[in-house]
Amino acid sequence: MKKFLLIVIPLILVVIVALFWSIKGCVKGGQQFKAGIDKTALVNQAAQAESKGDFLSAKNAYQELINNAPSSSSEMANWQKKAEDLNIKLLFSPVATPKSVFYEIKPGDTIAKIAREFKTTPELIARSNNISGDKIFPGRKIKISSAPFGIAVDKSQNILMLKSDEEVIKTYIVSTGANNSTPAGTYKIVNKLQNPTWFKAGAVVPASSPENVLGTRWLGFNLPGYGIHGTVEPQNLGKQVTEGCVRMNNSDVEELYIIVPVGTEVTIVD
Repeated sequence: MKKFLLIVIPLILVVIVALFWSIKGCVKGGQQFKAGIDKTALVNQAAQAESKGDFLSAKNAYQELINNAPSSSSEMANWQKKAEDLNIKLLFSPVATPKSVFYEIKPGDTIAKIAREFKTTPELIARSNNISGDKIFPGRKIKISSAPFGIAVDKSQNILMLKSDEEVIKTYIVSTGANNSTPAGTYKIVNKLQNPTWFKAGAVVPASSPENVLGTRWLGFNLPGYGIHGTVEPQNLGKQVTEGCVRMNNSDVEELYIIVPVGTEVTIVD
């Protein structure tokens, strides 16, 4: 019996140590990863799915990499960006997602009426269903996003995050107020304008003017004078340089304008 224990106990200790190092090797930066993840295969799978227009499978492959594959910080950032770009492609496509429904157009419907009913935007309905103009036809089934959107702005990093529940849909580089003047707090978008006129002290600057700092879109808060808008100075994005508003690249604010409806909550933190 003693001889048996002398053989078995060391073997058990060897197994325990091996398991310990195996588990430790699957933990990186406080995140636990699945053993046996083939990063190359998943990256190739995502690329092939995207090339075939299967954006949902591609996004899921990148999400698997983000959640479960050990990686360098540059790899993780690249996967995150690809997943976020696919989130937008999915929103702007007719592809069904877990956060969308299909609606059959009824007589008397308009895109604006449907958008109000589902708390989305006419622009997103049109974009995701390849609708040009205002004409829609009864009997057609169209995709409607049912995702509840919110916006978070982090002044310390000069980033804006478009979120749905706890998921980050996309992260944008922005500019915020000089001397930390963008007010922290929770606000709501109460108006949206395309090609806004800038009313500054003693002057009215039309949208066509290169001096109009508002860029191509305006999303105004329920705090008069403050909002999210485009820019004529994209070189200053990522800095605290504005008079208090949140500035975005024009192409980014145009994208955001399509997605978020009036009433969307905006949280700004220091």
